[in-house]
Amino acid sequence: MKKITVAKFGGTSVADFHAMSNCASVIKGNNDTRLAVISACSGVTNLLVELANGVQQEPTRQNRLEKLTAIHHEVLAQLPENAAVKSAVDALLDDVATLADAAATSPSTKLTDALVASGELLSTHIFTHLLNTQGIPAVRFDARTVLRTDSQFGKALPQIDETSALALEKLRPLCEEKIVVTQGFIGGDSEGNTTTLGRGGSDYSAALLAEALQADVLEIWTDVPGIYTTDPRVAPNAKPISEISFSEASEMANFGAKILHPSTLLPAMRREIPVFVGSSKAPEQGGTWIRKTAEKSPLLRALALRSNQTMVTLNSLNMFHAYGFLAEVFNILAKHKISVDLISTSEVSVSLTLDQTDTGGGAPTLPDAALEELSTLCTVKVEHGLSLVALIGNHMGETRGTASRIFGAMDNFNVRLICSGASNHNMCFLVDEEDSKPVIRALHESLFE
Repeated sequence: MKKITVAKFGGTSVADFHAMSNCASVIKGNNDTRLAVISACSGVTNLLVELANGVQQEPTRQNRLEKLTAIHHEVLAQLPENAAVKSAVDALLDDVATLADAAATSPSTKLTDALVASGELLSTHIFTHLLNTQGIPAVRFDARTVLRTDSQFGKALPQIDETSALALEKLRPLCEEKIVVTQGFIGGDSEGNTTTLGRGGSDYSAALLAEALQADVLEIWTDVPGIYTTDPRVAPNAKPISEISFSEASEMANFGAKILHPSTLLPAMRREIPVFVGSSKAPEQGGTWIRKTAEKSPLLRALALRSNQTMVTLNSLNMFHAYGFLAEVFNILAKHKISVDLISTSEVSVSLTLDQTDTGGGAPTLPDAALEELSTLCTVKVEHGLSLVALIGNHMGETRGTASRIFGAMDNFNVRLICSGASNHNMCFLVDEEDSKPVIRALHESLFE
């Protein structure tokens, strides 16, 4: 049985003909690459999400549809003509137009998933054609036939055992014969409906398929050469990290490092599949290996930033020396399918941040029904315009002097919430949005430079 490397290429990696050609070179350079998991072309998902939210003005809707057509036709124009591929692309674009008309009058989460999944369905037709024209035998495969999920549209949960069985039956034999091109981000439920794994879920899809195929390596190809101590666009002196552990990388992803989707590493960790992160634009620059354990485990590894945070503060005198108050709160949140991220408590109040898990993007919201129900228990304050700063490292809660180094670098900033102690791998702060990047720069300069 051949070795299998699963290679995932993000939206900027398949943005246009030149970017797709770089990806083809990456695939050609590794004989073990058998499955390529492709995102939608850069910018396409944003257009589709806008249409899914319901664009009622006909000229605006038509303008967005024309932009989608132009993005895909521009790549096709630079490839040898293939009537079957062009027909498939145009048929999908017609479907998008029909779905966009429906969303303009009656948007829904089910309709949103059907619409936004079109980006990956389109890009994989074009990329498969490009590989074949470059002498790389490739076949397109519909991920919805093997990546089985529940019917939670916008943030579907994968069905691991069923996905594994289907992938070994239908996908693995194809990977033995040719390079297979499939879609990230999307799956299908038991009734044949299209589902999505949440915004940025292409990484997660690739990891799930790597797990199901019992792959040897998972590669995540993006537009930066690996993982850095923080986003170089925020702190120009950020340094590349050559190797990092699963636990550190998952903390970074969970707390906003955009290079990885938060759930990506879970399937890789379950099967201990090494993960490589590199740049499809410059593969010669190397990248970052993520393994079960890293050779070096420094006290402070990296900084992550997550914007668009929502904090909910619940205040009630009934909390004082009482039993069951938090249980009631979390029962209400669970009832409305609200995921909580950070939490901090005092004698009579609790502050928590909401997790963004669905396809829609933007700041998480507290549904009106949940707000009304919570208000029967306590006073509720909802705040937006906040950012989460996370410091990632090792043995942070066990090393003297760590807190003084961190807080000393933040003298000039107001901290709204602090979370520490639950993990030895992170310390988190909630700050005002306008302070977030200055905080990152100050911490990076003090702790890493």
